[in-house]
Amino acid sequence: MTPRLNFYKAAPEAVNAMVALSNYAEGCGLEHSLLELVKTRASQINGCAFCIHMHTKDARAAGETEERLYLLSAWRESPLYSPRERAALAWTEALTLVSQSHAPDADYEEMRRHFSDEEAVKLTLMIGVINTWNRFAIGFRAIHPVKVTAAA
Repeated sequence: MTPRLNFYKAAPEAVNAMVALSNYAEGCGLEHSLLELVKTRASQINGCAFCIHMHTKDARAAGETEERLYLLSAWRESPLYSPRERAALAWTEALTLVSQSHAPDADYEEMRRHFSDEEAVKLTLMIGVINTWNRFAIGFRAIHPVKVTAAA
């Protein structure tokens, strides 16, 4: 895979605006662990290797377990996620796949059982932010860091 464009260099003001929005979403008051799960799950759905690499690394650094990261794509079948995390993950999937899902009432109602009005808006913002970053990374073919190691 070859990168198409360095979007940071091509339009630094646009990327700086996106970074500012990301920084707001990161510091909005929702649990850091929840935000990392949301970012990773949306990136999995979108197939964004760059973002999956980044957010699983960030999640690990913040104390997330390998087991929960490995099982994230099958969160519905695992007891490892709290009801609040499940509601956020369902909402993440619904909005990431909005052209297919149309944000079902059941997902919205479950999310609202666990998130206040303000938190619902902030969660939705984060879902939008990560989906936008996925589009930058996928569209311009950003390549995640690669460590080359010798085979054992």
